[in-house]
Amino acid sequence: MLYIMLAVLCGCITIISMIINSHLAKKIGTLQGTLINYIVGLTSTILLMIIVKSSVSLSYSSFTKIPWWALLGGLLGVMVVASSNIVLPKIPTIYTTLLIFIGQLFTGILIDYFRVGFISKGKIIGGLLILLGLLYNSNVEKKEPDIIKN
Repeated sequence: MLYIMLAVLCGCITIISMIINSHLAKKIGTLQGTLINYIVGLTSTILLMIIVKSSVSLSYSSFTKIPWWALLGGLLGVMVVASSNIVLPKIPTIYTTLLIFIGQLFTGILIDYFRVGFISKGKIIGGLLILLGLLYNSNVEKKEPDIIKN
């Protein structure tokens, strides 16, 4: 149960983080906002390590044992933050969230297929239903008249 609650909390924090980062990017620029995001993240990680008294024991020899593809996580993280900084101001948050979820779902299905050779039909159907619901809702919103004008 704890892990389920942590996963939900991570989802909430991810969306809040994306919104904050996109506002920062609008003020100072996409790449500059991404850089600030990672500088603050690095600083926070260092402070957290000091607080929990975790040592950094990453010597050159242990660093060279890390497979090259494991370093792609940082590169992909930068791409996610920069992309969301561009997309979030253009697409409503709910659509951005659902589109990211659909991308994660189908990528997870592909990874599972290549790792264990199995594709879950239920996950594919669920992802397609979410995508169809998103498209339907988007079309309904376009047709609804603006009743309340600000």
